[in-house]
Parts: sequence; C-alpha cells; structure tokens
Amino acid sequence: MINSALMNVMVKAARRAGRSLKRDLGEVENLQVSMKGPANFVSLADKRAEEMLYTDLNKARPGYGFLGEEGGNREGTDKSHSWVVDPLDGTTNFLHGIPHFAVSIGLLREGVAIAGLIYNPANDELYMAEKGSGAFLNDTRLRVAGRKQLNECVIACGLPHIGRGDHEQSRKEMTALQPKVAGLRRFGAASLDLAFVAAGRLDGYWERNLQPWDIAAGIVLIKEAGGTVGDIHGGDVLKTGNVVCGNEFVNGELTKILRPL
Repeated sequence: MINSALMNVMVKAARRAGRSLKRDLGEVENLQVSMKGPANFVSLADKRAEEMLYTDLNKARPGYGFLGEEGGNREGTDKSHSWVVDPLDGTTNFLHGIPHFAVSIGLLREGVAIAGLIYNPANDELYMAEKGSGAFLNDTRLRVAGRKQLNECVIACGLPHIGRGDHEQSRKEMTALQPKVAGLRRFGAASLDLAFVAAGRLDGYWERNLQPWDIAAGIVLIKEAGGTVGDIHGGDVLKTGNVVCGNEFVNGELTKILRPL
C-alpha cells in the first residue's frame, strides 16, 4: 500500500466525499418511490462531493489547479500541477440505487498523470497508484491479467445512450468484437472499468469520447499494474478521450480491431 504524503491527502479527501455519497445513496433508494424521482437530489449530492474534494485538496496543496466535472477548471498559481476530479462517476447507477460508482482523483504534472485514486464508497474498495510505486486495491498489489488469447478475454466497453455518442459506430465495434471474445461487459462507470483492468478482473476496456476526469486516475493505475493504456488512434488519450487498455497483447489486438472502424 502507498503511504506517501501525497496519497494520504488523496485518500483522506476521497473518504470524506465518499461518506457523504454513501449517506446520499441511502436517501436515493428511499426517493425511488416518488413520482419526481431523485434526479435533483443526485445532482446536489454530486456538487456537494466535488466541493468537499476541492476544499480538502486545495487546503493540502494550495496553488494546484483543479478540473472537476461539475465546477469546471479552477486555475491555480502552480501551473505545473492540476487535480482532475470526478466526484461521482457512474451517476446513472447512483441515480438508480446501483452500488457501482466512484470518486475519482487524478493528479497531472505538466499534463501527465502521475497519481490516481478511485474509490467506491458502497463497498469500500479503494484503488490507488502513484508513478513508480505500483498499484493497489486496499492493501493488495495489483497486476493486469496475463491472458494472450482474445477468445479467453472479458472486455468492458461503453454504450452510448439517448442524446449522446455515436450509436452506429458503437454497433459496428460490438459486432466486430463479439465473435472474438469470451464476453463483453458494460458497467456504467468508466473509472471503475479502468480500475477493474488494473486489478485483472477485466482483460481490457475501450470507450470513446470520455473526459479527462473519467480516465486520469485509471491511466496511472493500469500503467503501474503493468498494463498499457492509450488512445485508439495513437493520440493523447487525455485530450481525445478515446481510450483502449489491457495488457500489451490485449491492447494491441483491441486497437487493431477498433482503429479502422
């Protein structure tokens, strides 16, 4: 387990925001019976968690920039470092009382992800990684899965929904991959998909049009777990959001299939 001062700061911030979200999840489940539903409540929970994270991280590292899903970019005096934060990844899951969501905190130095933390408060799984220090789930060291046959692999993906994403392209991608893999999965929280690849629970994952706060933490986790993560077309994945990852073999095979589509 990583015990650096930096990681201690990130863990403390994530756990405080996570406690708030876990309480809110119980309230969401109670609100499911109402006609209006819990959407407004969840939006407030999301924003409240982000403000907690901003307060805690800014107090510990004053001057660092902060990019959050809810509040956008907040410039810091330190132009080299920036937090990239999703206070509630998996909002739709949370909205429906599904306990698969996460607080995601990444730290960039000169635009490169150097530390990442992904925390699911519903089951207290805390994934953490710092460049050069390995990747961990709670106290357990992580390694990506070692499979070298695509037909033995379980691969996660994103699925576009109403009003978002290229539905036709998504269908092409799934049609191309379904006959070649042991299974496809869609869990609804990109940060946890990346964490699951780092933990070897998934062999690979791809998704297009993600945001930096979806993937910054997971990039560090996968690399520190011995995996490969990048852009489907070879660009800067933090800028394009078109992520593909797995061990070196799986990443290469997925890229070969997806890039022409």
